Amino acid sequence: MHKRRFLFLIIVTIAFASPIFIGWRYLHEPLSITVKQAEFNVPKGCTARQVAHRLHTLHILQHPKWWLLYARLTGAASHIESGDYALRNTMNSLQLLDDLSHGHTIQFSVTIVDGWTFNKVMQMLNKDPHIEHTVKPTDYRDLIHQLGGPKGMPPQGWFYPNTYFFNNGSTDKSILHRAYTAMRHHLDQAWEHRENNLPLKKPYAALILASIVQKESHSPRGRPMVASVFINRLRLGMKLQSDPTVIYGLQSKGQYQGKLTFKDLKFNSPYNTYIHAGLPPTPISIPGMAAINAVVQPDQTQYLYFVATGKGSHVFSKTYAEQKKEVTKYQLGGNATHHQDGQVHSGDVAKGSDAGNKD
Repeated sequence: MHKRRFLFLIIVTIAFASPIFIGWRYLHEPLSITVKQAEFNVPKGCTARQVAHRLHTLHILQHPKWWLLYARLTGAASHIESGDYALRNTMNSLQLLDDLSHGHTIQFSVTIVDGWTFNKVMQMLNKDPHIEHTVKPTDYRDLIHQLGGPKGMPPQGWFYPNTYFFNNGSTDKSILHRAYTAMRHHLDQAWEHRENNLPLKKPYAALILASIVQKESHSPRGRPMVASVFINRLRLGMKLQSDPTVIYGLQSKGQYQGKLTFKDLKFNSPYNTYIHAGLPPTPISIPGMAAINAVVQPDQTQYLYFVATGKGSHVFSKTYAEQKKEVTKYQLGGNATHHQDGQVHSGDVAKGSDAGNKD
């Protein structure tokens, strides 16, 4: 009698356990994908049942009922998230369910590069097919206000250079909001740790000057020295005489020919720091963190001039007489007669040369 009861229990146990074992085995089988990786899109509002049906129709999921049952028992069925997912030939259906229920979608990325202009950023975003384009040129004037900033603030310089990851279908405005928030955060932090007695009253002034330093020097180690020249000039009320500001003003009017000439330095633009004292009205580029730090913590020097050596570095001078010698050596090929008006070839312009005033 006892043997029969024991045998009956074994049979019942096997009868119940066999389907579970088979189902569990099915759930651990690799997905039926013939390529190394494929993409699968889950539309917004799609249910677990609909996902299982689509996967089965595509011959990716061979046992959709077991997959759906497991999804419901574990609660994952109510957490399916929309988006684009990567299906790998090494993945089983349980791993797929984990990705779907945790939103592990394919991530795309864009990179904002320091030194870029706002127009360059928008061109990059507008070319990306994975981004929903919602920002129109008519929105540019009020864009910073729409992103949470002050009304009337121009967008130039405000988008922190970095790589931003996003899901397919993300809006350009959402990416710009992240970049703006990041720049606001980093700029505010840098401003809190600024040197005392800087001739800059607000963080925005630091952003403007940092954008100039960004364009003047491509060397992280040289930027604090370049920044010191501009800081010293601001303290003394001297014009900045920065070539990149003139170029930016020319470009905004479509009048830059690729080389800066003495005639260009007389171009009447609010960005021409050869004829206007102080800072230009807005940044001229997107500054990186190195340029921002260089401005708020510049080297302590007495330099008022610098000239590019053509080898990625600069030579600095305290007096105009010293500067003329360095300009002759590094920019004019050793020919001092090029300093005379009317005899300077385009591209020979340098900070503090005869192209600008001595002040």
